[in-house]
Amino acid sequence: MPWLVADVGGTNARFGWVDGPDLKVRHVVTLPVAQYAGPAEAARAYLTQLAPLLGGPVQPPRMAAIAVATAVADDLVRFTNSHWRFSRRALQADLGLQTLLVLNDFEALALSLPKLDASQLRIQGELPQPRGTLAVIGPGTGLGVGGVVQTPHGWVAVSGEGGHATLAAADDFESQLLRWVRQEFPHVSAERLLSGIGLPVLHRAVAGVLDVAADPLPAEAVVERGLADRASVCGRTLDVFCALLGGFAGNVALTLGARGGVYIGGGIVPRLGDRFFESGFRERFEAKGRFRPYLAQIPTLVIIDTLAALTGATLAIEQHGR
Repeated sequence: MPWLVADVGGTNARFGWVDGPDLKVRHVVTLPVAQYAGPAEAARAYLTQLAPLLGGPVQPPRMAAIAVATAVADDLVRFTNSHWRFSRRALQADLGLQTLLVLNDFEALALSLPKLDASQLRIQGELPQPRGTLAVIGPGTGLGVGGVVQTPHGWVAVSGEGGHATLAAADDFESQLLRWVRQEFPHVSAERLLSGIGLPVLHRAVAGVLDVAADPLPAEAVVERGLADRASVCGRTLDVFCALLGGFAGNVALTLGARGGVYIGGGIVPRLGDRFFESGFRERFEAKGRFRPYLAQIPTLVIIDTLAALTGATLAIEQHGR
């Protein structure tokens, strides 16, 4: 120690500091991705801000784990929804690190799931005991999907790019929506509609299918207006968003066998509050024909702790050192 951990999405990069045996993430600072050329510049800006928080000189970090909102395979990492791209080897050398782990952001979030407590979650009913396989889905700037599996050697994360799987319609109205969106995008993935970049597209599609005029709106305005007026186009958009997300979440649960629970992360759903639990999400989650009883037994939980992925990044360093 000390360790540097980061959770980098399409909009924000959150940095934290781990310097004690309790592995708690401290001194979290959020930096806007658009203001920095890449992770090295953002990390150095964070370390500069860290000195007054620590009350003295900053000991250079020995190890770091960075969770990134993109697929991780080779040395070169390219972000899906931002301009950042970097070489893992060059970043490690640039920051003088003994060890650098780069993992998908939902791999990190998945690792955090077994450690989450009631203060970090919203759920209808009792908090389940983590067991078996857990899944996590996160509508944020994009749409992340991950999972974690309980093994005799501990919890093992499973990363993927499920947000880019093709989105399915469950009724005639949704079929019309997808047909409308395909005029602009030949492939309609789940992320294309169920994300921060997707909500404006979904809003335009809902207005188009209903044949009503609607001004182009950013995701934040769609959420704000939809919560204020359920009868508006924005209100209908939120209803469709929750229903489509429920159907997609049910597909993920079936694919991973996530009988221990499906967790909803990201920045959009927590903002919906009670509206989310009153929506068609759960009905659509279970609406899988002969497998309705299977899905009815699976709890769905909302992650309200925006820093959970930093905990997962810390656990990734801990696992690496075993």
